[in-house]
Amino acid sequence: MFGFTEQQISSFGLTFGVGGFMLYMLFIVWNLAKESKAGKVGTLVLFFVLGFGMLGFIAKSIIQRILDI
Repeated sequence: MFGFTEQQISSFGLTFGVGGFMLYMLFIVWNLAKESKAGKVGTLVLFFVLGFGMLGFIAKSIIQRILDI
């Protein structure tokens, strides 16, 4: 489609689709912290714990780029 291979399209969709979803999840965590009046430490804990899975996805992408996989 438009000169792109299926692999290029799926890679683009995965990178930007999941990236957009991760930004939306960060908004949800921020909203949760604000509505629950978690405070500074509580907000930090929420972002750390709930954002830890997103860190794994980002690390996987970086490792793939470094190793040229």
